[in-house]
Amino acid sequence: MADETPQGPLSGQVALVTGSSRGIGAATAKALAAKGAHVVITGRRVKDLEAVEDAIHDAGGTATIAPMDLTETDSIGRLAQAIAERFEKLDLLVISAAQLPTLTPVTQIEQKPFNEALTLNVLATQALIAAFDPLLKRAEAGKIIGLTSSVGAEPRPFWGAYGATKAAFDNLLESHAKEVERISEIRVAIIDPGATRTSMRARAYPGEDPQTVKPPEAVAERIAELAEKGFANLHRERVEISS
Repeated sequence: MADETPQGPLSGQVALVTGSSRGIGAATAKALAAKGAHVVITGRRVKDLEAVEDAIHDAGGTATIAPMDLTETDSIGRLAQAIAERFEKLDLLVISAAQLPTLTPVTQIEQKPFNEALTLNVLATQALIAAFDPLLKRAEAGKIIGLTSSVGAEPRPFWGAYGATKAAFDNLLESHAKEVERISEIRVAIIDPGATRTSMRARAYPGEDPQTVKPPEAVAERIAELAEKGFANLHRERVEISS
C-alpha cells in the first residue's frame, strides 16, 4: 500500500467495490482511487485483484484487496468487521458483482445456475446492505451505488433468469433507500451501465464487435462523478456515452 495519502475530492473516504477484479468494477475502483478514495477491492480472482491494486498504486492511489466469494455470505460479515476495525466507517458501497445465467426461455431455465445468480445478485446484495449499513451511517454522507440492467424493469425474451434477479436487486435497493432516507444521510443510486465492453456482454452477444460499445471506463467515470458530487436519494440513470 502506498505510504502517502492521495489527494483529491474523495481524499479521506473509504470505498468498497464488489466485483472489482475486472470490467466495470475494476475500472470503478481505479477511478475512485484516482479521486483520492482508499478503495477496498473484492473478487474471487486473486491475480486479477492484484493487477488492479498494482495499477492503483502505480497511479499514486491506495487500495486494499479482499479476495472473497460473495456467495459465501459469512465472508461479507467478516469483511465488514475488518473494515470497521481498520477504518471505522464506509463512505461508499458500489455493488458491481453480478452473474449472468445462460440466456434461455423461461421454460428451460436450469435451476443450478439460476440459484447461483439469485445467490450472488440478490442474496449477497441483501447481506452487503445489512452488513455495511452501520458503517455507512458512520460516514458523513454514506452512499450506495448499485449496478443494474434494463432487463430488470423491461423483461426481454430469453433474459428471464437474469432479469428476475435484477428486478429483485432493484427492489431491495429501492426499499432500503426509502427505509433509511428519514433516519440517516445514506443515499442510494441505481445505475444501468447500458451497453458496455465487458466479458459478460461478450457472453451475451458473442457476435458483437466490442469496439462498437463503450469501454468500462466510461461507466466508471460517471460513478466516480456521482461519488464526488453526490446525488438525490433513489437517483436512477442509464449511462449513455458513445464509445
